[in-house]
Amino acid sequence: MLDIRLIREDPDRVKAAVHSRNMDLDADIDEILRIDAERRSLGAHIDELKARQNRASKEIPVIKKEGGDVAPIMAEMKEIADEVRESGSQLSALEDQQKELILKIPNIPHSSVPIGKDDTENVEIRRWGEPRKFDFEPKAHWDLGADLDILDPDRAAKVTGARFHFYKGLGARLERSIMNYFLNTHTDNGYTEIFPPYMANRASMTGTGQLPKFIDQMYKIETDDLFLIPTAEVPVTNYFRDEILDRRQLPIKFCAYSACFRREAGSAGRDTRGLVRQHQFNKVELVKFADPDKSYEELEDLTHEAERVLQGLGLPYRVVVLSSGDVGFSSAKTYDIEVWMPSYNRYVEISSCSNYEDFQARRASIRCKDGPNGKTVLVHTLNGSGVAIGRATAAVLENWQNADGSVTVPEVLRGMMGTDVIK
Repeated sequence: MLDIRLIREDPDRVKAAVHSRNMDLDADIDEILRIDAERRSLGAHIDELKARQNRASKEIPVIKKEGGDVAPIMAEMKEIADEVRESGSQLSALEDQQKELILKIPNIPHSSVPIGKDDTENVEIRRWGEPRKFDFEPKAHWDLGADLDILDPDRAAKVTGARFHFYKGLGARLERSIMNYFLNTHTDNGYTEIFPPYMANRASMTGTGQLPKFIDQMYKIETDDLFLIPTAEVPVTNYFRDEILDRRQLPIKFCAYSACFRREAGSAGRDTRGLVRQHQFNKVELVKFADPDKSYEELEDLTHEAERVLQGLGLPYRVVVLSSGDVGFSSAKTYDIEVWMPSYNRYVEISSCSNYEDFQARRASIRCKDGPNGKTVLVHTLNGSGVAIGRATAAVLENWQNADGSVTVPEVLRGMMGTDVIK
């Protein structure tokens, strides 16, 4: 959530930032400013009324002591008290209206983010590895999964519906081994492992920016007003909601495995075969709580941490910085890591690493200060996929396949897999 002071003091900058995202919220921003002016005026009026009440509370004993009649001033105080109550209700309503509108305004892209209309104007930063040149016709991972009897979307569709999967045998073990490899790598590099709840309340979803904008993408449990998490980012970021951290202990680094649940509304027909776009999928998430002065250094480190596991798996990838028209609603800057997928003959997103600056922290009231007497400021939150496990499974199957239809197991997974080859 943006600071109301920024909107108030530099509305043109906010409007320009929103326009760079190919959004037009000028009317909402103008309405925020109108409500803000009314709210501040009403607040000043309430302060004046309360000041009059305070003066009267001092005057009444004096009048009584002098034998005067306090009835007129008592009547006035009753009128003022009624007005304070009524004005307070109006003020609360204005504050709710203002917050509802501010929650619709996206984060301001960092100055280093390239201006662009969509993902076609993302900028490649670097590549690692070379896409494999096959001397046979490579199969897509969904065909490999069927031929090796390790993936079964058809029975999953019978049990649940489209875009769900049964993993079977060595397919299930491959997914589990990749998950453990990711977690072991990140915990070895200073991340504390967390196993989070798979459901989150409305405040948590709002805190990380999923609500109210992305409610159509959520699976909701109506009876309890809970949501299945779309990513472990939600529960892990909210771990410190409404808390003040010791700034001297930052950064705090967490990694978390979770299943993730997304309706993927509006994506019908896109990547509906295989493991790339599922309604339920597995992911290891990296979350950082950073010193505001060092968060962009932490973003670079976070991105390299996600790259590390792909290098270990021997999967070619590239890193791109997202343009203003493609960067997520809550993010100030995002790097996407895209893994090479032979079936697509292109790089496919497998991780997004983002710096939200204080956008989420303001929503979730996550602050820090230097010791007990230090100044309290909002922390900066960052997160990145470390990485999407299902997509990593798909990439391993496709990139490590052999001419006889088998799949070589990457060396870092062989101890957990108990085999060198899936056949």
